[in-house]
Amino acid sequence: MSDEMRLGRERRFLVLLGIICLALIGGALYMQVVLGEAPCPLCILQRYALLLIALFAFIGAAMRTQRSVSVFEGLVVLSALGGVAAAGHHVYTQFYPAISCGVDVLQPIVDDLPLAKIFPLGFQVDGFCSTPYPPVLGLSLAQWALVAFILTVILVPLGIYRNRKNHA
Repeated sequence: MSDEMRLGRERRFLVLLGIICLALIGGALYMQVVLGEAPCPLCILQRYALLLIALFAFIGAAMRTQRSVSVFEGLVVLSALGGVAAAGHHVYTQFYPAISCGVDVLQPIVDDLPLAKIFPLGFQVDGFCSTPYPPVLGLSLAQWALVAFILTVILVPLGIYRNRKNHA
């Protein structure tokens, strides 16, 4: 397989990953607006992580060299690690509701981020991390987000390795 075909495969994967992340944000907005599930500070931080993954994935997909694609794949993984931290803490908070999600501390910080001012519906805090909402296919949204972020952290480097292992 040629270098260009290998790179094309990685770029297509990045586009798919970006689309999935935007769809997850869309699903969260649907649950917020239609179902009335108010986002907590950790929910909003997870949206930022998804948005960053999508942004870096789309930029990486537009790159033409292996090195530049690799840089953005690395940024995707770093963003996903931030998502793991936020979602992991959210899952922990849901299991131990007596533990605060830091709404007093996090809420003004998250609400001062630029997107909260530009697009308040999608990026402003309106709820508490310990609020139990009905599960989706047996898992809470925080658990689903944690699964998605962990899969991204594992699958992006694995895909790079598998795609490039015979290349060296």
